[in-house]
Amino acid sequence: MNKLLYSVEDKPPFLLSLLLGAQHLLAALGGIIAVPLVIGNVLQLPSHDTIILVNAALLISGVVTMIQSQGIGPIGIRLPSVMGTSFTFVAAALSIGFSEDGVAGILGASLVGSLVMIIGSFFMPTIRKLFPPIVTGTVVMMIGLSLIPVAVDWFAGGQRGDADYASPENLAMALFVLTIVVILVQWGKGIFSAAAIVIGMFAGYLTALLLGWIDFSAVRQADGFALPQPLHFGLTFPLSGIIGMSIAYLVTIVESSGNFLALGNATRTEISGKHLRGGVLCDGLGSALAAVMSTTPFSSFSQNIGVISLTGVASRYVVTITGALLVVAGLFPLFGALIVSIPLPVLGGAGLMMFAMIIAAGIQMLDKVERSKRNGLIIAISIGCGLAVTTRPEILDKLPSFVKEIFGSGITVGSLLALTLNLVLPHEKSEKTE
Repeated sequence: MNKLLYSVEDKPPFLLSLLLGAQHLLAALGGIIAVPLVIGNVLQLPSHDTIILVNAALLISGVVTMIQSQGIGPIGIRLPSVMGTSFTFVAAALSIGFSEDGVAGILGASLVGSLVMIIGSFFMPTIRKLFPPIVTGTVVMMIGLSLIPVAVDWFAGGQRGDADYASPENLAMALFVLTIVVILVQWGKGIFSAAAIVIGMFAGYLTALLLGWIDFSAVRQADGFALPQPLHFGLTFPLSGIIGMSIAYLVTIVESSGNFLALGNATRTEISGKHLRGGVLCDGLGSALAAVMSTTPFSSFSQNIGVISLTGVASRYVVTITGALLVVAGLFPLFGALIVSIPLPVLGGAGLMMFAMIIAAGIQMLDKVERSKRNGLIIAISIGCGLAVTTRPEILDKLPSFVKEIFGSGITVGSLLALTLNLVLPHEKSEKTE
């Protein structure tokens, strides 16, 4: 396992920390704005309302990221964890949004449902015991594997079916960025290794600019400054919506636990029940704050674990600066629009490497697990079923909607199966596979 360049409590020089914080921002920004954009577009909200959802998502992501990384009393995991809006809640949010309650119902149900995470956080020391190395390693691998399709689409420049999907130009740009990142990580020293991702993406962006790839229309249309709009949509509390959101929060507890355990591995930190309690409590309180401030619920971002694994920069001080940059992006939409102008292949060149590093971390964790028929079954079934949902989500289309809500994420499926099989399958005394 590679040595960390900066450990959790290290404080790199400010200008270097700013550069490293921007690196995390680049990895997270697309995911943070994606959920409010999807909800706004699907519900056909006026552009002004969609912008409010997006700005609030950036602003509150920044605030919650800073609290998660630095901690306030019992709140926060005190590790470099970037927080952002979660796709786990999209299905429940859209079903509420199409009802008469609209966005007010989404936010009201989110506010009440957040109590599931807030209350659940106090049981995390008990839940931590359900994550021995066989489960943790499997979950970490599944997190990385579930992110690879996202990186591949970035690499190819969009979504399957797009006219220029996987065009030679897109693939060449992504490979160019990937090559720079690999060279800097392997042979770079100091800042060049630590900031490999942001340097590689800057080189890709500059090249794309010279080639005329950059679309500045969103930058020209963005407001210079935007104040937060608390309770802009109001709050209503539909019972069916609260039930749907509560289920989504239960799923998020499992996903966040997996992310925090993966984060512990990346930062060389032994994750205790106390860590999980602080992290999940911050997640729940952050989602409650998001509802009041007019945006959708949050969870920890697995993308940024890849940044830490790849660069060896585990400083929570750096990610606190990322949080501050997100706040700036929320208050100054021009800043966020400039970041969004980065072409997808530039993101994909770095993203493929980042997410693959999470898979490598999971493999290293599982390498320390006893090689037995029982453990082989747990790994194979959990990852196989998790990948089935990740690569072919339509496999759940003909099942009841609540089943899709619970098992729509490959990470959730893999995690729940690993937890369950580890509890159910009998331990072997001495049998080992070759």
